[in-house]
Parts: sequence; structure tokens; C-alpha cells
Amino acid sequence: MRKPSLDDLNIFIVAANQRSLTAAAASLKMTIATVSRRISALEATLGVELLYRSTKGLTLTPHGESYYRECEELVLALDQRILDLDQTLHSLSGPLKIMAPVNLGSGPLDAFWRHFIHRYPEIALTIELDNNVVDIRDHQADIALRSGPQKDSTLIQKYLGYIEPILVASPTMKHSLPSTVEELQACPSVAAKMFSEWQLFHQEGSQYACHKNHFHISNDMSIVLNLTLSGAGIALMPASMVASRLQTGELIRVLPEWQGRHREIFLVWPYRRSLSARAKLFRSELIEFLSHQSWFHSAD
Repeated sequence: MRKPSLDDLNIFIVAANQRSLTAAAASLKMTIATVSRRISALEATLGVELLYRSTKGLTLTPHGESYYRECEELVLALDQRILDLDQTLHSLSGPLKIMAPVNLGSGPLDAFWRHFIHRYPEIALTIELDNNVVDIRDHQADIALRSGPQKDSTLIQKYLGYIEPILVASPTMKHSLPSTVEELQACPSVAAKMFSEWQLFHQEGSQYACHKNHFHISNDMSIVLNLTLSGAGIALMPASMVASRLQTGELIRVLPEWQGRHREIFLVWPYRRSLSARAKLFRSELIEFLSHQSWFHSAD
């Protein structure tokens, strides 16, 4: 036997409350014929008559009274849940959880976070920074920034653009700067574990694999930046982390015709989860912000 649909149950509850097919049809934005047919289909499925029809309107049968009491609370609770969900998805007031890599979310995006909360004070941000790729669903995040394309086929991935890793050093470094890429081998260097293999690309298309032992290594990019600022050596770092230091002269470009492998940046969210209005707003605001940053190359 076919199970009653929630739509049919809702039509029955509305018709019982309105006590009129005409009023029920108006409330449901359906034709009278459709409401009558759907109620008849529900009665046929249950094998009982639920409503008496007369020129005076609708009244519940004994079976209808019993079924109404059983279903009304369920249908009304479901309607409320749907309404709450609709408000959650479409409201610009409420929570928004975002995940991002540490060395992008902290530092390069500092000005963005300030701008966002100033412009949208009713959105309550939860920002989780982690360089490990953790499951966005397990952490119940709405949207995440990721470095590189993700292997998870259940995620929607929007390519935003890329960041170039560049060679930098402090002007206080005692060792002379290299004039050719081959001379990098003899220079002291500081490296992050994720950037310890220096595959360099010339602006005219050639490549150079710089295999060297770095004098200082850290798993934290902020430490690498700090040591580089102190004059400890040359570092290959994302342009996003050093742009402001280059402007102030605390760092200088080394071999500016050479860059590291592009760091592609994506926004990701689950296929089966609708993006809330807040997440969509975050997406558009972030894309706009990145388009104005000298260290970011936006997607066409």
C-alpha cells in the first residue's frame, strides 16, 4: 500500500482547519479540484473517509477526527522546522563557520575579517585555522578556504586564483645576495617544511630544482618569516605573507624573475548542503577583497 505523502497530510490538515475546500485551496495556492483530488487520494490510501463534504463545507468523520489528532502536531512541527530552516538559510543574521589555512587566514586576511564584521555586525563568525586538511562536514563548517584542489568529490570547489611563493631576504643579511639561481646553493636559507623543496620557475618558462640543506626549518610559516626578518637567510614564502614587509623595506625580493609553484586557492562546501545567505555573502565579499590584493592573482 502506498504511504501517505507529507504534502497530502498537510492538505488534509489545512482543509480540516479551514472547513472549506475553497478556503483550503486559497490558503494552499491550489485549485479546488486539486485539493479535492489529493484528499480523495489520501482517503483511498488509508482506506477510510476522512471528511464529509456538503454544501455547508467540510466536517471531520470519526476516522478523520482520530487521524487529525495524530497528524496535526507532526505536520505543524514539520512546517515550523522548514520555516526555521528557511530563516537560517536566508537570514543575514546568525552564525557562520569558516575554515582556512593558518598562514592565509591569519595575516593576509586580517584586513578582510575587520571589514567583514564591521559591515555585517549581525553575522557571528567562527573562524577555525588549520593547515591540516580536515573534513568540513565533521567540523560542521559552512565553507572553507583550501590550498590546492581537493580530492573529495562530494565537495563543490570554486577556484579563486593563486598566490606566488617568492624568494625574500632581509637587507640586514650578512651574506651577499645571489645574482643567479645557481648561487642559491651557497646562501643560508630558512624554510617551512611545506616549502622545503624549492622548485623554481623563471618568468620566461625555464625551471630550476634547488636541492639544498636549509640552515633553519620550522613547521610554522610565522617562525620562518620572523627568522628571515632577523637576517638569518633567504626564504621562499607566499607573497601574501611578505607583501607588507616588502612595502616597508623590511624584506627585499631575491632573484625576482624566479617564483615557486603557484599556490592555487579554492573555496569549498559540501554538495548536499545549501549555502546560507551568510556564506554566499562571505564568498562574494572575499572574492571582491582578493581581487584588490597585489599578492593575489584572481581567476579570470
